[in-house]
Amino acid sequence: MIKAAVLGATGYAGAELVRLLSSHPDVEMTYLASHSYAGKKFSDIYPGLRSVVDIVLSEDDINAAADAADVVFLALPAGLAAKTVTAGILAKTKIIDLGADFRLHDKNVYEQWYKKEHNAEDLLKEAVYGLPEIHRKDIAGKRLVANPGCYTTCSILTLYPLVKNNLIDVDMIVIDAASGTTGAGRGEKVTSLFCEVDESIKAYGVTDHRHTPEIEQELSQAAGHPLLVQFTPHLVPMNRGILATCYAKLKDGVEEIDVEKAYSMYEGEKFIRLVPTPPETRYVKGSNTVDIGYRIDPRTRNIVAMGALDNLVKGAAGQAVQNMNILFSLDEAEGLSVSSASTY
Repeated sequence: MIKAAVLGATGYAGAELVRLLSSHPDVEMTYLASHSYAGKKFSDIYPGLRSVVDIVLSEDDINAAADAADVVFLALPAGLAAKTVTAGILAKTKIIDLGADFRLHDKNVYEQWYKKEHNAEDLLKEAVYGLPEIHRKDIAGKRLVANPGCYTTCSILTLYPLVKNNLIDVDMIVIDAASGTTGAGRGEKVTSLFCEVDESIKAYGVTDHRHTPEIEQELSQAAGHPLLVQFTPHLVPMNRGILATCYAKLKDGVEEIDVEKAYSMYEGEKFIRLVPTPPETRYVKGSNTVDIGYRIDPRTRNIVAMGALDNLVKGAAGQAVQNMNILFSLDEAEGLSVSSASTY
C-alpha cells in the first residue's frame, strides 16, 4: 500500500483529493493536515465521508508528513510549497504540489505574475510539469511533480495538437474560459458569496491572470519558440467545471483532415474524449475526463477549439492522483472515474 499525506486537506481541492484517495485500492492515508481545523476529524468538516475518513487533522507540518508517507500532496496557497519543500524532504518522500510554486520553469516569471519571492529556485530544474498526456515519460520516476492548474490543463490540452503540428497562427491565439466558483477556493471572500455570484457572469483577471504564463510556457514548448496568448477567465454561477473556448487562425493550406489527424494524438488516452458536439461541463462533472471538440469556420478560416473538464478533478485532485499512479507504476486510471457523476 502507498502511504499518502495531504496538507491543506480541507480546501476544495484537498477535500476532493481525500475523497478520491479514500476509494483508491492501493492507498492508505496516514496524515491529513489543515491549519484551520487541526484537532478535528476530517469527517466533522465533510460529513459525507463519515465512517470513511475519520482521521484527526494535524497542523500543516511537511516534516511530519514526509516521515509518515510515501507521497505528500500539497494543496496549499501559492508561496508555501516553495518555503517548505527541500532536498531533505525529497530524500524522504515524493511531493505532488497542487499549487503553482513549481509549475513555471523561470523564477523571475513566477515572481512577476505571483508577486511573491520564490524560495526554492534550486528545485525548479528537478520539478516536472505534471500534465500526463504530454509529459508522461518525464513524470515517471520523479520526486517532485507540479500539478497543473485547471484553466491551464483545459486550455493546453485543447490547443496542443494545433500548435504542435504547426496548423495555426500562434500570434493570434485567444482563450475565452469560464470556471465554477470552487476555483476560487474555500476561503471567505465577498466576491464568492452566493448573492454575489448567482444570476451573474463576469470576467476577471483580465490581461493579468496567473495561469497565463503557464499556458504560454507549455504551448511555447509545443511550438518550439516563445508565443503569447490572450487569456480571459470568467466566473459563472455553478459549483464545478471549466469550459475553454479557444480561437485561432488556420494557416494557409490547412484543411479539416489535417486538424483531425492532429487530434488523433489523443487516441488511446483514457481521460480525453474527442466529441462531435460542443463540450459541456455537466458531462465531465465528477470525472477525470477532458472533452474536446472543434469547429472550423470556412468563412473566416478560424478554428474554434473547445475543452471542458471538472476543475476539482482533472483540474486538480484527479490529475494529482493520475500523477501519483504514474510515479508508483500503477494503472493510470486506478481510483479515478472516466465517466460523469451525472447523466444530465
